[in-house]
Amino acid sequence: MVKPPSCLLVALCAFAVPALGLAGESQSYKRIEILTASSPTTSRSEQWTPGKGLPLEVSGMAWYRDRLAVSIRKGDIWLLDNTLGSDPAKVTYHRFASGLHEPLGLLVSGEDLLVGQRAEITRLVDRDGDLVADAYLTECDGWNVSGNYHAYTYGPEEDGEGKRWVTLNLGMGKFTNNKTGWRGWGGTIGADGQFEPRCFGMRSPCGLGPNLEGDLFFSDQQGTWIPATPIYHLRSGVFYGNQESLGTLKEKGAPFQLTSVPKANQPYPKALESCPEFVPPAVWLPYNKMGRSATDIQLIKTGNKFGPFEGQLLVGEFTNSAINRVFLEKVNGEYQGACFPFLSGFPSAVLRLLFAEDGSLFVGLSNRGWSSLGNRSYGLMRIEYNGDNPFAIHEMRATPTGFHVSFTEPVDLASVKEGSFSFERFTYQYSSKYGGDEILKKPLPVSGTTWGDDGKSVRIDVADRAAYYVHELQIKHLTDRKGRKLEHGRAYYTLNQIPKG
Repeated sequence: MVKPPSCLLVALCAFAVPALGLAGESQSYKRIEILTASSPTTSRSEQWTPGKGLPLEVSGMAWYRDRLAVSIRKGDIWLLDNTLGSDPAKVTYHRFASGLHEPLGLLVSGEDLLVGQRAEITRLVDRDGDLVADAYLTECDGWNVSGNYHAYTYGPEEDGEGKRWVTLNLGMGKFTNNKTGWRGWGGTIGADGQFEPRCFGMRSPCGLGPNLEGDLFFSDQQGTWIPATPIYHLRSGVFYGNQESLGTLKEKGAPFQLTSVPKANQPYPKALESCPEFVPPAVWLPYNKMGRSATDIQLIKTGNKFGPFEGQLLVGEFTNSAINRVFLEKVNGEYQGACFPFLSGFPSAVLRLLFAEDGSLFVGLSNRGWSSLGNRSYGLMRIEYNGDNPFAIHEMRATPTGFHVSFTEPVDLASVKEGSFSFERFTYQYSSKYGGDEILKKPLPVSGTTWGDDGKSVRIDVADRAAYYVHELQIKHLTDRKGRKLEHGRAYYTLNQIPKG
């Protein structure tokens, strides 16, 4: 049983399992369950109750004073010690703060912790060094707060210039109030502590994270006006497509106006071309093929301690309890790139991700309020790379004539057959309806392939590509020189810009 917060470090029971490969996944990664548990009620129950012990519904993570700080949805922040060991039973838990309103993000600021809760960004100050917050200070506020269940606040997250960003969920269902108070906007923390709105058209911008260059990206959720799962480049002066917050443009302090409002019920590429402020996702994660609800974004920056994907992004997946991988490049000044399946089979929804200094990845789980695959309701896991290089697609880049695809290991060229590479393009309908099907689907002919001397890359000439379309690649038959089959022989490239020759 969890002791009162006045105690020193306390140990809790955990479901400890051996380090195992995730079911059906690469043998290059193993998992350690630090703590997972199940609720006796369903995830959508209005009478939802946690299991016994600490309800570790992980909603935010940060490294604070050499400990893993974890916020949980009921309003506490806990400091965890011994999380990098091999024995979950030796992890200890100490309550740092309590009484918060559904905190969904943590960021270290000097000796303090910043936490995003519904009404504000709060600075938590430990003045006497006893690992308990003594002061809860308002760092930023100034947005609409209501009782709507979906009126979440995400962040803060810092970009490469030091600006701290916050994103605001739309209210949903009955009793929404999205026409005032910056719902569906992203903005920064002003010097006066006020929220500074900078961009809008978001629906449920659950995850934020930087790339190597320090540019921030956010994930949004498939739903009204959003036909599939997008990953957007977060920046000022742009519109991301959801029209439910158009009324906020009448607010005093709106930083810009739309030149025109895109008309509904037209193909997404045409809608984008109708409004200069309307920007496409850097990457679409096609619905079902790549999950159904993206969450956190985490940059792989570990000095290759997590395998061969340094500099790429990991994206959490809620409904399918998985983690996907994203490669980004910049073409003609616009971010675009490809997404790939990575790890699946987690026991609950993946909500938050955080790397440790040793290169292992902490995975925070919580599925309350929605549904996910798995047999647990919440918890915390750690993923380690075992040093065995997987055979997988490494990168997928656009070229003037097609795509350049690289692999993590040399391909056995004898395994390459006619039809090993096939392409199809598709887009979506821009509409207010919930989600959307793939439309204007077209198989694309492959006119030629050229392999690199090392067998680790191939240039593929592809006809009839189109800007703002998703280009789906399916790879069959390939093995590496060790005889291993290619992991996840599919990729989805969002081609916003075609490179110039």
